[in-house]
Amino acid sequence: MVAFALAALVGLSVLGAFAGVRMYRAETRLPDDLAVALEVGATRAGSGEQAVDRLGLRLVPLVLRLMGPARVEKKRRRIDQAGNPGGLTLQRYAARRAVFGLFGLVMGLVGLAAGSPLFTVVVLAFGWTAADLSIRQAIKERRHVIERTLPDFLDVLAVVVSAGLGFRQALERVADRYEGPWADELRITLRQMDMGVSRRQAFDELRRRNTSEQVDQFVTALQQGEELGAPIADTLIQIATDMRRTDAQNARRKAAKTVPKATMTTIAFLLPGTLILIVATFILGSGTDFGAVLGG
Repeated sequence: MVAFALAALVGLSVLGAFAGVRMYRAETRLPDDLAVALEVGATRAGSGEQAVDRLGLRLVPLVLRLMGPARVEKKRRRIDQAGNPGGLTLQRYAARRAVFGLFGLVMGLVGLAAGSPLFTVVVLAFGWTAADLSIRQAIKERRHVIERTLPDFLDVLAVVVSAGLGFRQALERVADRYEGPWADELRITLRQMDMGVSRRQAFDELRRRNTSEQVDQFVTALQQGEELGAPIADTLIQIATDMRRTDAQNARRKAAKTVPKATMTTIAFLLPGTLILIVATFILGSGTDFGAVLGG
């Protein structure tokens, strides 16, 4: 009981100190880029996420300095690959990492004071990884949606190009009809080309923002077709066909991997239970008086 009370006092003291520092610095003017970061994507971010961002925003410069330029650039690419989920920016990520890290540290101290090392390890791990887990999951989900959408998109694009529109106009027309991460990526690419970026460089940036093998295949085949002078419509149809063939091969590989896993699960769980049931049935059906046997 004393240890729990001591832990509670430690936690309240740390939280009080944090709140005091925040109140003391409440009048400090934020840099313009950090102030704007609060509003970027605010319509997509939940109220809880916005509250966390506001708590940790003043610690953003410190977090970014501790991360270093190389890790900051790497994290910026990861956020781009995730599609800025919930309006996430690099500044908002750093704010959340600061808040989650302080929470993990405080609760870790509480766990140590209460004599619970397992709880301490869990909350410290949460504080260290919580800000990155959502990015990793968003990248995975985004890649899955793009890979599922891309072949059908290419079929429609090939039809529009065959109707006589130029590739750029067809790309804009079809992108306006689609919603989701792939349409967002195309709009970013078109905006870059509007700003004077070459088509090749814009599509290279599209490939850099996505870790999907199909996106890489699409950009590579498109650029090769452009260099060789191949008809765009034929190139798009061939890309879509290759993607569907790749999807079928991946599905067969996943199915082949599922069979050994199911077999191991059966051996590890069902077989021991079945053997125990059979042995118990034989023993109970034998009519042996085990009390007499053990007593004799």
